[in-house]
Formats: sequence, C-alpha cells, structure tokens
Amino acid sequence: MIYEDSLFFDKGYAILINNESSPLYYFFDYDERDYSINMEFQHFHHFYEIFISLDEKASHIIEGDYYALEKYDMVLLRPALLHKSVYPARKPRKRLIINFSVPPNITGLEQSISTVLSVFDGKMPIYRFPPPIRTQLFSPLNDIFILGKQRRPQYELIIHSKFQEFLWLLSTHRRNNLYKPRQPIDSITHKIYVITSYIHTNYQTPLSLDIIAERFFISPYYLSHQFKKITGFTMIHYIQMTRVQNAQQLLLYTEMKVKDITEQCGFTSFSQFNRVFKKFCYFSPLEYRKKRQEMQQINQNQTIY
Repeated sequence: MIYEDSLFFDKGYAILINNESSPLYYFFDYDERDYSINMEFQHFHHFYEIFISLDEKASHIIEGDYYALEKYDMVLLRPALLHKSVYPARKPRKRLIINFSVPPNITGLEQSISTVLSVFDGKMPIYRFPPPIRTQLFSPLNDIFILGKQRRPQYELIIHSKFQEFLWLLSTHRRNNLYKPRQPIDSITHKIYVITSYIHTNYQTPLSLDIIAERFFISPYYLSHQFKKITGFTMIHYIQMTRVQNAQQLLLYTEMKVKDITEQCGFTSFSQFNRVFKKFCYFSPLEYRKKRQEMQQINQNQTIY
C-alpha cells in the first residue's frame, strides 16, 4: 500500500460491488495509466464517474473543453457527459477512478440523494480543494480502501455508507472549489474537440464532412486533414463510431426494438445499421444484445475482487 499524502493507493487494486447494470453499483479502480493507452475519442457512461488525479500533469477533455489537472484534482462526470482522459508521455500516472450508480428513489431520501448528486450538474466539472478540506474528503475514501482489503461481513453496506458520506462532504464544500480553467491547446485542436462534441450531440441527424464544415466555417479539405490528424479517425469513421456506441447503450439498457434503435441513432436503414454495427462489434445488434445479457447474468453474483 502506498500512502499518497492523504489518499491511499495500491497499484492494480480494485473494489467492485455489483455490476454496472445494477441500480446500486460501485467500482473503485486504483491504477496507473500512460500515454500509450490514451482514450481514442470522447465517450460517455450511463453511470456516474469520479476521476482523482494522484500525479501531476494529466488532463481531461469534457464536452470539447480542455482541463489541465494537478495532483488531487477531482473530475466529476455525470451520466451521458462526453469525456476523454489524456495522459502525457514518459512515466505512468497514478489515478483513482470511481464508477457508481445509486438508486434515486429510496423512500424518504429522494431529496437528499438529489441534493448531493447535484454537485455533478455544475458548470465546472473539475474540483480543487485546499488541504484541510481535501483531508476531510479523503477520509471516507481511505476507510473504503481499508474495508475493501479487510472484507469483513457486510462490508459492502459500510462501503456504501462511507461513500455517501464522501458525496455529502463533496456537496457541502462545493463552494470552496479553487479550480481555474486554462486553455493550453491551440485553437484548431480546440475546434476539433468542439466538433467531436457536436457529433456526439447531433448523431441522430444527417451528418457529413460538408455539413459540418459549413456549420463551423472550415473548408472540407482542411477539416478532413485536421480531424484525422488530431483524432486519428476520418470524419465518417468517427460519426459511425459515435452512432454505434449510442446504439450499444440502447441495446444494453433499454428494451427498444432494433428497428427503433436504427432510427434513433441516425442510420438510414436497418441494413446500414447492421453492416456498420458488425464492422465495429463483430456481431449483429441482436447477437450483441443477447451475448452481453448472458455475460451480465454470469457476473450477477460477483460482488468484489
């Protein structure tokens, strides 16, 4: 176990309670990441996520905006918020990622749960606190770290209680946020990330290189070149990935018919949807839904590792 000033860390350590499709879900992931595994493009989750940087020099791109991070900065990501982690070259960077879902309709606690989760809805998704407040916030997280190691009877209940304490403290101290955004990336890179955010927001509508170039007042040739250079993908490939990713969410977490998902995700026909989906996922949409449901059923009894 490594003591990172005021936050415990153990590389490769993780705590899992239930799975991501459960109403109550926790995943505490302690690990290192480096430049070689930077995320390829902005994505989203159906659950909440907290990213805590345990090293200097990392960053996040959220809804097309760039945020430089310092040690112990917290990134708060509500469900369906587009984001991408960026790690610099050279040495790996330590971080703690917390994924979670909490039932919003616990009788008698609806208003309290809504209030503490509202901290994820602020305009600024990054939080930086002075050391005394940070110590308070990290205390229940360190308790969770130890509880996961000890695995005493009913430790899941205490972890849930400790994490709710953390969320309450975070909500209580939200006005003490010291984070100030800065914009170190060049203007064209920033514009490309704004365009990727636009694609994620408008994937249901007709999209093409010409349509987007006209909207953002860029020549199609220049946009095509810069988009591939910055994201690593052609515009068409990126649009298709975005539509498939949204289709995956609907296949997994709704009971919508495949025909309706085809229209919802901006595909012009079922045959196009089927062909593009297979290109990225190697299964048809129906096969994908069935196989993922079978995997979730197998993992249903897992609680921690």
